[in-house]
Amino acid sequence: MKKVITILLIAVLVVGLFNYPGFANSSQQIKPRVIKLAHVVNAKDAFNIAAEKFKQVVERKTGGKIRIKIYPNAQLGDERTLIEGMQMGTIDMGVITDGPIANFLPEIAVFEMPFLFNTPDEAYYILDGPIGQKVLKDLEKVNLHGLAFAERGFRNITNSKRPVRTAADVKGLKIRVMENPLYVDTFKALGANVVPMAWGDCLTALKQGTIDGQENPVVVIYSFKFWECQKYMTLDRHTYAPATILMSLKLWKSLTPKEKYIFTLAADEAADAARDYDNKNEAEQLKIIEQHGMKVIKNPDIASFRKAVEPVYKKYGAKFGDLLTQIQNALKEYRKEHK
Repeated sequence: MKKVITILLIAVLVVGLFNYPGFANSSQQIKPRVIKLAHVVNAKDAFNIAAEKFKQVVERKTGGKIRIKIYPNAQLGDERTLIEGMQMGTIDMGVITDGPIANFLPEIAVFEMPFLFNTPDEAYYILDGPIGQKVLKDLEKVNLHGLAFAERGFRNITNSKRPVRTAADVKGLKIRVMENPLYVDTFKALGANVVPMAWGDCLTALKQGTIDGQENPVVVIYSFKFWECQKYMTLDRHTYAPATILMSLKLWKSLTPKEKYIFTLAADEAADAARDYDNKNEAEQLKIIEQHGMKVIKNPDIASFRKAVEPVYKKYGAKFGDLLTQIQNALKEYRKEHK
């Protein structure tokens, strides 16, 4: 799915580039270097699909002068560490879940309001349109440069204690969430015993049984074989979580116009690759999850969940103000057009 705003941005860059002396055939526009691109998940995950696509496009478009070295599995640190490293210029790039980014740019959390989006296409419409692109640009306020919104996906609850069919079933479960106030408040509203923690710590806690469950998209539950430590999964799709292809603002500013064009194009293709991977593989991943013994509740009482999280909208409606209203109004129009 091509992103209209990104295409326009690329078009602007191209116009500027062809007015830039020697753009078409000057090899001096590409500085040989190695760029480190980090993420915290494994090679089966959509984050790595995005990273590999970015690497492929950049290396092809630069004739191999710029090489992308991928560091998966939190080799360079958890997501907060990666973000802080990019701010300082000690880490080049990352594919980062938006939840931790909200600790640095709070407004980006608006996209993860519970039950805001009904479908992936609704999310893409907002993220790739003027609202999402404005928030992406605002990352420069905190010494980061957002290249594109990729995808973490719709998040679902897993646990080792009992089936969760209604919001009331969540009450008392010890659930890990990302270190993000919106997630904490959402699960408190559902009655969970909320445990904010980094992803690497979550995996250990689940295996040791010190927490009952967590919430993540199907691809994560599949990629990390959650059936080894979780008995139940609920397809409640309580939050759509974007991911951002993010880089150091210092590095971005050091790029030539031609390099910026290539990085922007590569990020757009990488984001699409991640989304396509998730959309095409979710059904098969769910099938494999069930084959390994997890009980998947496919039709939970979503109305009960929506009712339970109403206090979150009261609290964050004031916090996000006009930005949330803009999204809700844009979605109303979109839904009218796509009935």
